[in-house]
Amino acid sequence: MYIEQLYTNCLAEAAYYIESNGEAAIIDPLRETSPYIELANKRNAKIKYVFETHFHADFVSGHIDLARETGATIVYGPTAETGFDSLIAKDEQIFSIGNIQLKVLHTPGHTLESSCYLLMDENGKNHAVFTGDTLFVGDVGRPDLAVKSDLTREDLAGLLYESLNAKIKPLADEVIVYPAHGAGSACGKNIGKETFSTIGVQKKMNYALQPMSKQEFIAAVIDGLSEPPKYFFVDAMLNKTGYENIDEVISKNTLPLSVEEFEKEIQNGATILDARDPDAFEKGYVAGAINIGLNGQYAPWVGALLDAHTPLLFIADEGKEAEAVLRLARVGYENVHGYLQGGIEAWKNAGKKTETIESITATDFVNKINAESNIVDVRKKGEVEGGMIENAQHICLSKFQDEVNALDKNKHYYLHCAGGYRSMMAASIMKQKGFKNITNVRGGMGKIKETGIKLVVPQLA
Repeated sequence: MYIEQLYTNCLAEAAYYIESNGEAAIIDPLRETSPYIELANKRNAKIKYVFETHFHADFVSGHIDLARETGATIVYGPTAETGFDSLIAKDEQIFSIGNIQLKVLHTPGHTLESSCYLLMDENGKNHAVFTGDTLFVGDVGRPDLAVKSDLTREDLAGLLYESLNAKIKPLADEVIVYPAHGAGSACGKNIGKETFSTIGVQKKMNYALQPMSKQEFIAAVIDGLSEPPKYFFVDAMLNKTGYENIDEVISKNTLPLSVEEFEKEIQNGATILDARDPDAFEKGYVAGAINIGLNGQYAPWVGALLDAHTPLLFIADEGKEAEAVLRLARVGYENVHGYLQGGIEAWKNAGKKTETIESITATDFVNKINAESNIVDVRKKGEVEGGMIENAQHICLSKFQDEVNALDKNKHYYLHCAGGYRSMMAASIMKQKGFKNITNVRGGMGKIKETGIKLVVPQLA
């Protein structure tokens, strides 16, 4: 028996390769198929099944392309309805992979079709459970993504309570927990940094597995839920109904554009996405561009800040164009009209104007500010609860596109996040919306704390 977790940091997503006696199964694959096919070929195995724990909302899965390329059967849990060929399993149905078996555990709550897969080794002993978004390390899946007219998030949270108590908590303490996501994913509220655990450890440290009534559980799981990114519902539908082949998407969207062609697309209403690092972006960028760097959680932030249906143009460092398109396709962003050939240097060499954003060190920032300074903290709620600068205004970056409109364009604003990646996104959004007087703080709160400035614990709604 062989198990490999294929973890993608920028999406905080875990796919799994399971193999026994020349047969393999993939659980929750990303959209590109090559990592799984290459691994199976390397190990002289044939991919027999592609198991999906649910209709993913935060990324487009590779189940359809992978099945098409390998002949594998796509398996979903009970109640799933798909727009492509798939096997809808029964609760506790067992699938053989070489000398091992996977048992379907229907665990509705995160979504109605959500299922876990219990792995039994060659001796029939329960070895691991692949929990999808039902159970994370330190958290559980949010119950507000499958809400319908006759089904509230409270209803789904109640189903999740029953699923955990009936199907997950009875498993032996030594059973390994392999979830679909780690820290940073918006599929949970506060997922732990580890990418796997055990049932025993989760029973001790996961708040959602502690003894409590259903009503107490519902209240705890719903408390503090932020609004899900809009692209979640686009991706869930793509995963359910089907999508275009990934190779065709990459080929079509990785289109080099001359400066003149790029400029024409801008005039036609396309949004410019600048995928360079913040430090490079601030020194010169095309007016109106929004900076979301490839060096961070690029695709999820694109999903949170940009509309999935808006035509996109992008600027990237040379050699990074295909990566930028692939990572956009992973989250269902396929309306890309091309990239600026030659990058920002080509734009400058053509005599086109660029804009800049002022950035200062944390030390200079602390020395300049006073009680009258306008400071905007774009970190998440959970981050600012650990302390923020007195009189600073908190606007979470995920809500920035809407809430920034309440700020005064005639005032000067200092922007910071935790490390500088997100504050540059916020700064680029403000510049796009017509704010002129903006200063970004390099290194964010991490460097600000090093100055010794006193922080306050805010009272957040």
